[in-house]
Amino acid sequence: MASKRVSFAKIDAQAALPEKTRGLKRLLPFLGPAFVAAIAYVDPGNFATNIAAGSKFGYLLLWVVLFSNIIATLIQTMSAKLGIATGKNLPELAREQFPAAVAVGLWVQAELVIMATDLAEFIGASLGLYLLFGIPLMPAALIAAVGSFAVLELQRRGVRSLEAGITGLLFIVVIGFVAQVFFAKPDAAAALHGLFVPEFQGVDSILLAAGIVGATVMPHAIYLHSALTQRRIVGRTEAERKSIFRFECIDILIAMFIAGAVNICMLIVAAALFAKNGLHVEDLTVAFQQFGRLAGPASAILFGVSLLASGLSSSSVGTMSGDVIMQGFINKRVPLYVRRLITMVPPLAIIMLGVNPSYALVMSQVALSFGIAFALIPLILFTSNRKLMGSLVNKRATTILAWAAAVLIITLNIFLLYQTFFSS
Repeated sequence: MASKRVSFAKIDAQAALPEKTRGLKRLLPFLGPAFVAAIAYVDPGNFATNIAAGSKFGYLLLWVVLFSNIIATLIQTMSAKLGIATGKNLPELAREQFPAAVAVGLWVQAELVIMATDLAEFIGASLGLYLLFGIPLMPAALIAAVGSFAVLELQRRGVRSLEAGITGLLFIVVIGFVAQVFFAKPDAAAALHGLFVPEFQGVDSILLAAGIVGATVMPHAIYLHSALTQRRIVGRTEAERKSIFRFECIDILIAMFIAGAVNICMLIVAAALFAKNGLHVEDLTVAFQQFGRLAGPASAILFGVSLLASGLSSSSVGTMSGDVIMQGFINKRVPLYVRRLITMVPPLAIIMLGVNPSYALVMSQVALSFGIAFALIPLILFTSNRKLMGSLVNKRATTILAWAAAVLIITLNIFLLYQTFFSS
């Protein structure tokens, strides 16, 4: 980088499409963006939702996790395609295509989304340190802050180093929960039934299913993925851009398969350990304690390490998304470390006030629900516009599926918000 001022929006590969390489070597330059975006799908909020669903209803809602992952894959594919086809990210296009007042309004709500995102992820990392080492939450929060700065520091070595660092943290979460499955010894037949046979058991199961689907698509991941692909490898022709998109689809399928597998493992472990023993666990501290009691200290440690890695990586991704959002919507930039300092204030204040961390995680997911429509609807409008997208414009079937997914997600989020604030 030409300057020591760290700004994610300035970092891109500016590479041309590899022409002579074949096989895996030809694919490697395209791997990375989807793994960074996929962090949003295994953040601490997912821990709380999946464990609550598995502990209360066993394997029943596994199919909801699978369905949610399919929807998320479709949306992330459109976001990546937008960056490849236009060379611009979603906030930049919103600034260009919408009236100025609309763009500023979208920026304000997106900043609120980022604050909610940082709240969940920062608290997750702090809680991980507290559970693993018994460090009180306030000192743990300060240590987590240092850790998130360390992840962001990888940007000084280039975007590839940052992607490698965040992907490494993602795989810590993967290893943690895959190993947990072996500790939990789940009922394979019941898990397969839950994964492929859609069914509910009463209103509470529908509410939890709504929570899983409604909290799956994170607005900041939609904004960020278009920025991660917009100048990574530049297509000089329509044919090259289509080729780049095909390779990026492989990156997305791999990353989202991994994220989906982790979420499935979370729910399976909660079903095999907690539901089997009649425990309904909604607090992550209680989950940690019960992992140790039912499966042994190693299981509890894996859970704590996974939560810590999830919090650190996703908090850094949230900060990157905030940089993209400000640069795109209002064409302003704040140094990344300054953003990190600002976004640390709300979670630190909440921890100082003694708010239950798991409750704060749930409320952050409620806040995120407000931002879904403001990211998803512009994404569908832009990717369905042939003038903007050229040959990468959505096919009719893609657009229909995307609108159906948007209506479903928005409806479920409205339902969740109503249940949260008005149900008795």
